[in-house]
Amino acid sequence: MIKYLEKFKKQPLTDDEEYNAYVRKKKLKAKTLDIGIKIFRAILIIGICYYILYPLIAKLFSSFMAEIDVYDTTVGMIPRNWTLINYERAWKGLNYLKSFFSTLGLTILNTVCQIAACTLVGYGFARFKFPLKGLLFGMVIFTLLVPPTTIIIPTYLNFRFFDIFGIIGLFNGGLGINLTDSIWSFVVMGVTCMGFKNGLYIFMVRQFFRGVPKELEEAALIDGANHLRTFWSVMLPSAKPILTVVSMFSIVWSWTDTFYQEWFLKTADLLANKLTVLASTVANEVLGGSNTFDDAYANIIKSSGIILVILPLIIFYIFAQKQFVEGIERSGIVG
Repeated sequence: MIKYLEKFKKQPLTDDEEYNAYVRKKKLKAKTLDIGIKIFRAILIIGICYYILYPLIAKLFSSFMAEIDVYDTTVGMIPRNWTLINYERAWKGLNYLKSFFSTLGLTILNTVCQIAACTLVGYGFARFKFPLKGLLFGMVIFTLLVPPTTIIIPTYLNFRFFDIFGIIGLFNGGLGINLTDSIWSFVVMGVTCMGFKNGLYIFMVRQFFRGVPKELEEAALIDGANHLRTFWSVMLPSAKPILTVVSMFSIVWSWTDTFYQEWFLKTADLLANKLTVLASTVANEVLGGSNTFDDAYANIIKSSGIILVILPLIIFYIFAQKQFVEGIERSGIVG
């Protein structure tokens, strides 16, 4: 009996059995590889998210840290003594409600001017033929490569002595008009497509309109509509996806802008302006100058101010993320 069993074990597999064993081995290998790829992808995504979110997480935890924890070497990122006093001081130092509505008004004005101008310019580059079109569009792209800091001095002087072909200077001795420390500098930059990242907006709008079928415009022209009416009634409604994306970019960058606001609205009650001097404001105005703190606690106060400044943007994105994602998908933007 034992010899019979040993003989049975040594019998070779049939072709079907070999094939089934090969298939099982192949499936097991593919499944193992798939699980390995998923694990690697999860680790990579978690690592990237942690790398991106770590500064925000660190500031969020430090904003709840009591002053005594700042000088305790045994306290890490997570506070031992949780408190809201930092937010109370930052709220008063930012003059939050007034600064919030001032920033909101400037952001809306800036966004409307930029979107209106960049949409018209992008549509012109996408649909019309005119001399030096390629050169002018290349200059638009070139503005993305030029840091604003390199041209801020001539830009500031342009608004300090603002003039249009020397016409205004004829009536005031060539001095022009001082547009600094007023919203008109932002209006002028917006309607002339010279605001922050306006070259990117023009490029995005142009790429979208190039993908719109020309038959839509031709049908409107046959019905008697002129180019402006065609743009307003036909092209603009179809551009809602890209306008949503561009508007959200403009809102975020306008809200957090510290560069242009410090140059052209230095004395205005804006969140970005208040944030840059928050520590000294809290020490001198909120605490009456009777209490001073070093750089370590000043960073805690500033972290609380940063959270208060970006909190409206986080809430805005929570409600608008669906439209933003749909706008990215329908506009064909990839990256």
